Amino acid sequence: MYRIAVFASGSGTNAENLIRHFNLKEEGLFARVTLVVCNKADAFVLNRAKNLNVESIVMKKAELCLTEGHSAPTIVEVLKEHKIDIILLAGYLLQIPKDLISLYPDRIINIHPALLPSYGGKGMYGHKVHQALIGDMKKYREENPDSPKDFYSGITVHLVDEEMDHGKILFQSKFILSKDETVESLEEKIHVQEQADYPRVAEAYLRGL
Repeated sequence: MYRIAVFASGSGTNAENLIRHFNLKEEGLFARVTLVVCNKADAFVLNRAKNLNVESIVMKKAELCLTEGHSAPTIVEVLKEHKIDIILLAGYLLQIPKDLISLYPDRIINIHPALLPSYGGKGMYGHKVHQALIGDMKKYREENPDSPKDFYSGITVHLVDEEMDHGKILFQSKFILSKDETVESLEEKIHVQEQADYPRVAEAYLRGL
């Protein structure tokens, strides 16, 4: 059985969705979320993990060795202790350290709320992704009122490498933005796609290993 660690920073809706997908199957389990790693002590994802009987741990930025010149004994020891086979990022806002990527090559998966490579990289997360896209759409339409050009958004599930929002793409789904799209309406559409597709894509990847 594959043992999964979910890394999350916030409310944890995607983390809970992953836990329910893998841990609450009626048929035999082939993978299970056994650990939630969070970098914020007050994040609601910790409550979700507790309610679903999944162990969680809070690890600060320094303990995750996110600065150059440091090794990663703390996080590595934790993952080894829990015999983690694969890491799923679910709204995790810190960059994964190189040490960890080298220990889990092609076994760290992330979901991004845009169609990479567009709207990815440093500072592009959550509302900021949607604000940037909506801003670009509005600006273009103000400058080109007669243009029939459509704007798209969607989700990207990809492997994590040393460059932020860059690794091999496993899955993308997209949709056309409406003329009156807002950050809030776009966020809701993205959330629906994340909930529907992330667990399915992660499971398919695991079954292919």
